[in-house]
Amino acid sequence: MSETDLSRFTEVSPEGRFTLQNSAMLKVRLQDDEVQALLGSMVAYQGDVRFEHKSSGLGRFFKRAMTGEGVRLMRCYGTGDLFLAQDKRKVMIIDLDGERMTVNGDNILAFEPGIEWDIRRVEGAGSLAGGLFNVVLEGSGKVALTSAGEPVMLDTSTPTFADPESAIAWSGGVRTSIKSDLSFKTFLGRGSGESFQIAFEGRGWVLVQPSEGTVVPPHSHGSSGGDFSG
Repeated sequence: MSETDLSRFTEVSPEGRFTLQNSAMLKVRLQDDEVQALLGSMVAYQGDVRFEHKSSGLGRFFKRAMTGEGVRLMRCYGTGDLFLAQDKRKVMIIDLDGERMTVNGDNILAFEPGIEWDIRRVEGAGSLAGGLFNVVLEGSGKVALTSAGEPVMLDTSTPTFADPESAIAWSGGVRTSIKSDLSFKTFLGRGSGESFQIAFEGRGWVLVQPSEGTVVPPHSHGSSGGDFSG
């Protein structure tokens, strides 16, 4: 195969710190600084880039142990170009400007140092739903998310409902709750199989992927519409 045949795969020049190389790979330009990335997401790098497992802190460690939610991070620092990917998923870049966003922990790829994170329970998710939790990101900077397939962004000014594993992110001003569909038929095994949904309401958006995500124990991930705090 000649170089001409390979030219369409040439890396894309940086357009800032985060640059999409293609639909499934993110290029991070480091200039004697750092980002946090999903542990194990590095596929290549150029230059002097180093990696260090990022402790989540004692409080978040216990939350992750108790809820099953969270994201394992690594600190990537130095000077060079870092290439990140996760299982050929589609990568999206979102800018936060002093804003809050809720994300399914499984869909976080990387974020800049100006972003703080914590684990929160979805409003209205009591013991009936087994407790639904997601990761809240807040601050200013870029966030790279992944989606299992091409996602769709739904306007939540119309009441919107989604499977907990399909709703991968939503804006901070959206109110969330749990809609249950438990019935006698459900307990007899003749229900729809969609016993719980996250309900979204208010001005904002929710990003939904065309998949119910990684196969995990039912409802181990969920949402958080509460206020962010450390």
